[in-house]
Amino acid sequence: MSSQRPEIPEGYLGAQEALKDAGMTPSSHEKDEFVILENEVEIKFKVAAPVKATTNLIQVRTEKDINEYVFVQSDENSISFCVSVPESGWYKFQIFALAKSNESKSLPNVFNYLIHCKQALKSVYPCPKQFAIWKDGCRLYEPMVLNSNVRLRSVPFKVRIPKANAVAVVVDGEWTHLDKKGDGVFEGKMDLDKYRNKDVKLTLNGNFEDDETKFATLLEYKL
Repeated sequence: MSSQRPEIPEGYLGAQEALKDAGMTPSSHEKDEFVILENEVEIKFKVAAPVKATTNLIQVRTEKDINEYVFVQSDENSISFCVSVPESGWYKFQIFALAKSNESKSLPNVFNYLIHCKQALKSVYPCPKQFAIWKDGCRLYEPMVLNSNVRLRSVPFKVRIPKANAVAVVVDGEWTHLDKKGDGVFEGKMDLDKYRNKDVKLTLNGNFEDDETKFATLLEYKL
C-alpha cells in the first residue's frame, strides 16, 4: 500500500471550533496525526457532559467511507472510538459531536485525525450496527466481533445498559434473556454454531418500559 502521506488542507487536522462547544477533550491521542503498528486503535475523549456523536472513517487510497469499522461507546465522563482498518495505508478519521442536551440533529465536525497503519496483521470485521438508543451510555464488553468466521460455541455476552429493565438476544426468532448482574450489567452465553453461514441477523434488545413485552433493538450482528 502507498506509504506516501496524502495532501491535507490547512486547518483540516485536529480540533475544530465546535470541539469546545461539545465539551470534549482528547485524552488518548492528543496529536492529530499518528502511526499505528497494527490495525486497531481506541481513541478516547473526556467529556464535560454526555454527548451524541457520529464518525466518518475514510480510506485515503480508495476514498471510501468504511465507517462500519468504527464502534462508539460513551458514558457520563468519556467517549471512545474503537477503530479497525482492513489494510495498511492512510486513513482520515472525522468525529462529529454535540452536547446531548442540544436538540439539534445536525452534528458539527469537532476533530479530525490522520492515521497511518504500518501493518494490517489482524483480520478485522465490521462492527455490530448501533441503534440510537444504544448511544445513551451503553457499553459492550463482549462480543465485539460476531460472524460466521469466529468461534460460535458458548459465545459470552456482557453489556452495560444502565436504563434497561431486561436485555435479550434474539436470533432467528429465538429469544435468550441475559442475567442482570447489577449496576446495569447483563451477562449470558449462547451456542450459535447452528446459525453459521445461515446469513441470519442477531440482535441485542432492551426493555425500558413498564410493559415488559416491549423491547427496543440496541445492536445488530450478521452471522
